Amino acid sequence: MQSNTLARWLGAFALVAAPAMAQQISVEDFAKYPDIDEVTLSPTGEYLALAIPSPDGKETNLQVVRLSDNSTVKTLRFGQNSHVMDVTWTDDDQITVQRAKRFPLEQFKSNLGELMSTNITGDKQRTLFAYVPDDGTQRGRNKDMGWAFMAGPLDKEPGKAIVTYYCWPSECGEDGDTVVFKVDTRTGSRQEIERIKDGDVSSSLIWDHDGIARVAYSEAKDGTPKTLYRPTPTSPWTPIPKTIAGYEVAGGYIAEDNNTLYARISDNQEATTLYKVDLAAGTRTKVVGRDGVNVGTIMTGGRKDVPFGVTFTTPGPAVQYFDPTSEWAKLHAGLMQKFKGQMVYFLSFTRDDQKVLFWTSSDRVPGNYYLLDRANGNKIVQIGARMPWFEGKQVAQMKPIEFTTRDGAKIYGYYTAPIGAAPGPKPLVVMPHGGPYGPSDTWGWDDDVQFLASRGYGVLQVNYRGSGGRGDKFTNQAFKQWGVMIQNDITDGVKYAIDQKLADPDRICMYGASFGGYSALMQPILNPGMYKCAIGYVGVYDLPLLSKSKESESEEVERWYERSLGTDMAALSQQSPAKRAKEIKVPVMLVHGKADDNVGMNQFRAMDGALKDIGQPPEVMLGAGEGHGFANPQNVAELYRRMQQFLDKYIGPNAKVATSP
Repeated sequence: MQSNTLARWLGAFALVAAPAMAQQISVEDFAKYPDIDEVTLSPTGEYLALAIPSPDGKETNLQVVRLSDNSTVKTLRFGQNSHVMDVTWTDDDQITVQRAKRFPLEQFKSNLGELMSTNITGDKQRTLFAYVPDDGTQRGRNKDMGWAFMAGPLDKEPGKAIVTYYCWPSECGEDGDTVVFKVDTRTGSRQEIERIKDGDVSSSLIWDHDGIARVAYSEAKDGTPKTLYRPTPTSPWTPIPKTIAGYEVAGGYIAEDNNTLYARISDNQEATTLYKVDLAAGTRTKVVGRDGVNVGTIMTGGRKDVPFGVTFTTPGPAVQYFDPTSEWAKLHAGLMQKFKGQMVYFLSFTRDDQKVLFWTSSDRVPGNYYLLDRANGNKIVQIGARMPWFEGKQVAQMKPIEFTTRDGAKIYGYYTAPIGAAPGPKPLVVMPHGGPYGPSDTWGWDDDVQFLASRGYGVLQVNYRGSGGRGDKFTNQAFKQWGVMIQNDITDGVKYAIDQKLADPDRICMYGASFGGYSALMQPILNPGMYKCAIGYVGVYDLPLLSKSKESESEEVERWYERSLGTDMAALSQQSPAKRAKEIKVPVMLVHGKADDNVGMNQFRAMDGALKDIGQPPEVMLGAGEGHGFANPQNVAELYRRMQQFLDKYIGPNAKVATSP
């Protein structure tokens, strides 16, 4: 995004909605990368730093903008095909970024554990942490054998920051160490503050306001949480008592007194609750929680991260203030009223707390950035939009649903009706999320959902057992149940949609990616006649093959698959679509990336070959150079076109409903 794009947004904010446009949104609009990935405000409020993707998605560069005249100071690249994320101001004119990779099936980028810094003009760029391999006779300058992550700047020491570094086993032993460094982001010099060895998996840390780690939570080899804490800043690490957390601490903030911890806590693998913990006394007080669903984001305000409320994402979006008298709770509540129907998140604050950068988003708004000036009558200026081309266009509403399974479990999910549809049953695409363990569908903008709704299809998303967001007990009960419990939950969700007159029972198709692709092919086997077609996208179809392929991975990965997938090959074969292809009585479309290093092409070949062997060859789309999900916008647009043709053929308005291909 160039400076004139930013300038287009800068001006007094007015709540004036553009009229809805009737024409169908193009596939290219759904395939584009956002204009903006990330925005952060400098400590003085003079500058913005923005992470700006290239149109082809191959790079994300850093752009520095001066707010006084809306001019671009500099656009910075950090290497060919390089992405930046977690943009952090470590001083008034100094920025640190993480190097990242964009994974196609994820909305946002993923951190690679490499840190770089620059001044605002870019003439003093520096790599702080990275592993650079030797190139021929030239030795790579950086040889950090581990992953580095920015913990936060030290306002009392301008230019310096705390960095958490996780050693690779090859450097620090089998389990690695968690190392804390104080880093001068201007010079690159670093000082080791401490090294945490007590942990089977690298520790996540919670810091006090002096940059001292006070809570360390990690995972033992059997997958159970492991938490250490310091009752005082000078105390040694000690296991956290059951009176504070019976099972796990899943993140939190320490108040300015450096003793009061606001933390998400679970005592018996149930969903997390927010507690206020007195670290020195070892006591806690319940603040807020809901039965069966995790506390989401702990909302904080001001430069000193003062906790004032929490969000919930399940069953639908909600905000609860535990300190409604807080100036930040009052400000946030006012913004929630102004931006009705959207969620509001504070992003960054100036050092004097007078300017606030925040963003809003919803199921129908991909995300907008705003700057609020508290010293100027709370004037709001729009800084930019993630996907401005959707503004003024008619998009679909995602509604939370809830149903009870055949064995009495309460399941949440979402139903999105076709755009402009009258009440009554509609053609339905069932779209299970990937994982299966940990991820979950949440209320918010989703390109796939909006595309399908724009083409006349309702979309059902089910957060089956195994999904995240409801505690480890809810997730772990679905271990080794890929083709059993999880599929029953999805099936019961479809029956709910039919019973509620949301879905036309004669026009239902499955579509999913990764584990969702597995489900897309498994569901027609388990429910003959329920579906008219299936689309598997970068899916897993042969579970014994998957199990064997993980034997070459790390011990940690092997242990995970033993726990979650199992080693009973007969049971895995019974739960494999590729082993039961003759039971798939619907037309199939298979989509895969030829360079997929997560779910390899051997999975595609197993399913494709099995269908060909029974005389039912699938429609196929293979992406050259594509990985676990398509990244090239041209390929994504072509995928959407071919999906539409496939769906229209089998469940569209003029489809000839059939029970077999």
